[in-house]
Amino acid sequence: MTVRLGVTGATGRMGREVIAAASEREDCEVVFAVNRDPDGETVDGIDIEPAAAFDSLVADREPTVVIDFTGPESALEYAETCADAGVAFVTGTTGFDDAGREALEAASEDTPVLHAPNFARGVQALVNVVGEAVQNLPGYDVELVETHHNGKRDAPSGTANRLLSEIEANGDFTERTHGREGDAPREAGEIGVHALRAGDITGEHEIILAGNHEEVRLTHRAEDRGVFAAGAVDAAVWIAGQKAGSYDFADVIAE
Repeated sequence: MTVRLGVTGATGRMGREVIAAASEREDCEVVFAVNRDPDGETVDGIDIEPAAAFDSLVADREPTVVIDFTGPESALEYAETCADAGVAFVTGTTGFDDAGREALEAASEDTPVLHAPNFARGVQALVNVVGEAVQNLPGYDVELVETHHNGKRDAPSGTANRLLSEIEANGDFTERTHGREGDAPREAGEIGVHALRAGDITGEHEIILAGNHEEVRLTHRAEDRGVFAAGAVDAAVWIAGQKAGSYDFADVIAE
């Protein structure tokens, strides 16, 4: 079966990469791509259409899955349309508040929805091992540093928040300290969190565990956005065969 893809945010950093990744595969095709202000642009031979036409494009082009990398507000609008149409929805958009996450969960009652802050397989491996590292090193200080390009809006990143949740679930931590200034010695039970924004850095996450006169560093560095796009397309092909529900990239990796 050829998976028919709709792509949102098509002229953005990730939208372009998703279209490029899909064009290299034989098991899927992009049947439409939208952006807020396309201005007659094409990406890898795909005409970019206005985001305002999204609802009618879903009805007319009948995508199997929509891949979204936009912003929280627009992503929820796209998810709602997909839920109404029974179209699977894959999003790497981050920065959702509690209400946004609840809205994605509501959409998943009617269609398959996969939300992941990161589609790199290496990041999933990092998520899998960080909890074990924290368990094996009780009482060690933990710091997390994440670095992204200067246009990234949310801080900490969605991936950082996912890693932090895993750290907190496996250790005795009571608070997150975001940066330090002035007289700010480490307090017991805190996780230091630092978000750096500079240039066109694709993405880097480092977890430092220190104590007992030693330190352990767990690092993932993405050298090209194509790794995220390839993972998102993998997720889209995988979710095309799933029933309505909420999914994570870990589900894709597990098979």
